[in-house]
Amino acid sequence: MSFSSPKVSRASSRPPVLTNPVRYPEPASAPARSKRAWFLLLLTLFLPGSAQVVAGNKRLGRLALRCTFLAWAVVIAAVVLGLFRRETLLNLFTNPISSLVIVVVLAAAALGWAVMFLNTLKIIKPSLLAPGMRGLVGAALVVLMVLTSGSLGYGAFLVNSGRNAITNIFQTGPDMKPVDGRYNFLVMGGDAGADRSGRRPDSIIVVSVDAKSGQAATISIPRNLQNAPFSPDSPLWDVYPEGYNCGDNCIINFLYTDVTNKHPDLYPNAPDPGAAAMMDAAGGVLGLSIQGYVLVDMSGFSKLIDALGGVTVKAGGWVPISGDDVNGTGQHLPPTGWIAPGVQKLDGYHALWYARSRQWVLEYNRSQRQQCIQAAMLAQMDPATVLTKFNSIADAGAKVIESDLPAGQLGSFVSLALKSKNNELARLTIGPPDFPKDFPTYPDFDQVHQRVQALLNPAPKPADTKPAEQKAPPKDAAPEAPAPAAPAAPAPAAPAPAPEAPATNPNITEEYLQQLAINGDEVALSGLLSNNGVCSPG
Repeated sequence: MSFSSPKVSRASSRPPVLTNPVRYPEPASAPARSKRAWFLLLLTLFLPGSAQVVAGNKRLGRLALRCTFLAWAVVIAAVVLGLFRRETLLNLFTNPISSLVIVVVLAAAALGWAVMFLNTLKIIKPSLLAPGMRGLVGAALVVLMVLTSGSLGYGAFLVNSGRNAITNIFQTGPDMKPVDGRYNFLVMGGDAGADRSGRRPDSIIVVSVDAKSGQAATISIPRNLQNAPFSPDSPLWDVYPEGYNCGDNCIINFLYTDVTNKHPDLYPNAPDPGAAAMMDAAGGVLGLSIQGYVLVDMSGFSKLIDALGGVTVKAGGWVPISGDDVNGTGQHLPPTGWIAPGVQKLDGYHALWYARSRQWVLEYNRSQRQQCIQAAMLAQMDPATVLTKFNSIADAGAKVIESDLPAGQLGSFVSLALKSKNNELARLTIGPPDFPKDFPTYPDFDQVHQRVQALLNPAPKPADTKPAEQKAPPKDAAPEAPAPAAPAAPAPAAPAPAPEAPATNPNITEEYLQQLAINGDEVALSGLLSNNGVCSPG
């Protein structure tokens, strides 16, 4: 039997673990504790969970680090999608289901980051810091939590606000397909005032967008257009086989109320039969297939403008804010105010009147101003404005807008809208100045269809070509007979110059116009206000 002697342990040359100032700050000096506090705060700011791994609960830290790395992977993927597949990224934010997931993830990330900062404060042990340093570290912690968790929480709030607005405004359903490479939407503005038998769209505009390039065009249809035709596959073909053609009682904007009250059964699956009928009428007038509509309640339109912070336009002429129509005959009391020419920043109330006023002028003046307001709003909807005022815009939009556009496809439409801002907006009005004054009463729809196709499919510009250099003939070659001269091609017609605002007469004042209105001098007012349709975004 043998016995072995016990092993003798030797003293380690490594210092005791308690002297590690990061994990055990008690023996450390006051300056070292302060540096440690700032170090741990920065770790939590840039890499949540790392402070716990080096100085606190390692298990909690590892879990937080996994979440942090996953979050960075998601951010990188979102950046890649934004660069190469922007529509997919936008669809994630506009789809009701995926946007709900984003809201939950952002809220969880905000809460988790806040927990990490609070746990980091516990690890710092403020009682070990100098009295002055405690206040600085505490204030820094609050600022960092606001910048991180606060920003994520606000982002969740914005996404949720947008999700609620999308759910309230748009419909669920299959994606729309472009027709002939374009999306065509009917945009209507109207209200159901106390003096009306029902809602009637006073603003009727078709927006046509190229599905690839985003090149957009707006086509205004006057509210008083008559004889609107319908295609044989329209439910209204059996009711109005000759078109909506009963004279002044069948101008196009009466169709909405007519179908809503008398023929809603013709569109059993439509959320708004009147709007569906207006889409059929607009498609017949323009020779286009209208795929969807957006209806803006003009009585609440001012709220949307106010939510944007106003809209800036360059007005060409004076626009009256009409007085009440006390007898319901269209004879208004003198205006309650005037919108002056020049660059104007209009609040909701004045923007609404600028878009709707038609007293003493032709219908097309108002159509021009409505197109101008739309262009100005589009120009002003930059990312900074939308981000800072998003909740107000979404809330106002949910109250004044309804549409049959599919919510799941909004990302694609938003992407097209962003592309369209890089292209010049083409415009056409089915009336003056693009057609004669009486054209809306006696329209020639074949001519309208030709003009619409020319607008949407312009002829390509001739390429600049240089004549090929002719080689000198050999010296011994016989001279060739000259070729018969080809007939000279007609010179291309010069494009019509864009309309410009006429010079403003400084002698025309608001007081002078108001006195003319009080005197009932309609002839003078019609002449002085004839240029108030001239407008451009400010």
